[in-house]
Amino acid sequence: MTASVAGVIVAGGRASRMGGRDKAFAAVGGEPIAVRTIRLFHDLFPQVLVATDRPERFRALGVETVADRFPGLGPLAGIHAALLAARHPYAFVAACDMPGLDPHVIRFLLARIGGADAVVPRWEGDVEPLHAVYAARCVPAMETSLRAGRPTLRDFLGTIRVDYVSEAELGRIRGAAASLINVNTPEELAAVGGRFEEPRG
Repeated sequence: MTASVAGVIVAGGRASRMGGRDKAFAAVGGEPIAVRTIRLFHDLFPQVLVATDRPERFRALGVETVADRFPGLGPLAGIHAALLAARHPYAFVAACDMPGLDPHVIRFLLARIGGADAVVPRWEGDVEPLHAVYAARCVPAMETSLRAGRPTLRDFLGTIRVDYVSEAELGRIRGAAASLINVNTPEELAAVGGRFEEPRG
């Protein structure tokens, strides 16, 4: 267990590409993604937080939930709220729709914690700010971005010191490709053998 790091799941968003269905509770391998992620995070971290505007969905899963202080401003607002509630100087942050999160990959990123404000993977020609480590000291910079109406994570990353982990480095870690997959559409969910088992809300 990593004593100085909280585990954060960002479960906001309207899931418009999923027809409004709750991606966190899509089942992969017969288990909702959120349930698997929370179990994994409890094994890794002393505190597990879910940033969500639907706390009732997570009440039975043994996690703390936090609501955005800046509603409607996306994942940056969720990370901000979680860092405010975290009891640790760092947080590993993951999106709620990542069915293959791998502890080896997460530990590799945690081992990179140093002087930077965030540790962010590069993958498939892009960055993955929702499979990354953030320092709690980022909160003031996050508030500045949110108050200024610049809530995109990529814009925010330009305002802090980031240790970008190259795709070549990550590619040497077993499980990296699976860990970095997220499922934004029904097609992506089907590609990992997932499906919605709950009735439509």
